[in-house]
Amino acid sequence: MRYEGPIYRPPSEADSLLIQATVGCPHNKCTFCMVYKKGPLYRVRPVKEICEDIDEACDVYGEKVKSLFFPAGNSIAMPIRDLAAICRYSMDKFRSLQRITVYGSSQYIAEKGLAGMVTLRDAGLSRIHVGLESGDDDTLKRVKKGTIASEQIEAGKIVRAAGMQLSEYVVLGLGGVEGSGKHAVKTAEALTEIEPDFVRLRTLVPKINTLLLHQIKKDQFQLLSPHQVLQETRLLIENLHCRTILTSDHYTNYLDLSGNLPEDKGKLLDEIDRALQWDPNCFRPFFIGTQ
Repeated sequence: MRYEGPIYRPPSEADSLLIQATVGCPHNKCTFCMVYKKGPLYRVRPVKEICEDIDEACDVYGEKVKSLFFPAGNSIAMPIRDLAAICRYSMDKFRSLQRITVYGSSQYIAEKGLAGMVTLRDAGLSRIHVGLESGDDDTLKRVKKGTIASEQIEAGKIVRAAGMQLSEYVVLGLGGVEGSGKHAVKTAEALTEIEPDFVRLRTLVPKINTLLLHQIKKDQFQLLSPHQVLQETRLLIENLHCRTILTSDHYTNYLDLSGNLPEDKGKLLDEIDRALQWDPNCFRPFFIGTQ
């Protein structure tokens, strides 16, 4: 099996087979992301090469493969025909395969539309990991996400209507101190409209070689303190009004929150309120991310 450039996968795909479908990210402009800033440039791997890697993995792992993740950064941007072809090939090769998953930004999902996503679902694609990051247009514009809240909502609804599982990722603190409240409320509003299967929380950690870190050093962006992140998290959860699974499955977070909404909302808010009473020194130290 062949891999090129950085290979990332969500924590929830820890047990998945990784077969690279694309290289790099077609957008690659987000101010907070360092993953592909130094390359490689985005490209779609030939279907023939991907299928060769699938053959090799099948020879090695065979019936053990129950879930498959196709990196790299935005594999949903592949042409529908190509992505559907490698999904169908995988379903044929791995007889125990239960789930095929990719990363996918909202703009590329919206471009494919419901018909395109249904085609991919019928081919075997069953879960999309979407970096919503924020539902606030000002925040999205500032971090150069390349989309707006209405398109994020549209894309989320398309995935759900196509019959796929949807994980939406939120970056706590992405609005900075000044935009924290609006970031939390608008993100909650977007998620409420989308009704994703999972809401996965990440806390902003500045990364080396990013525009965001440069802005922080120039005092153009003010990071939230641990207590301010928890207050933002509380506001987000308080304004979430949909049925979903909320989880904090990431090393960046100050508090491990997990529960089913709306049933566990009170429990989650109580956990945050207790943590807000802790000494600030109880939380993980500040660090700059290198990966």
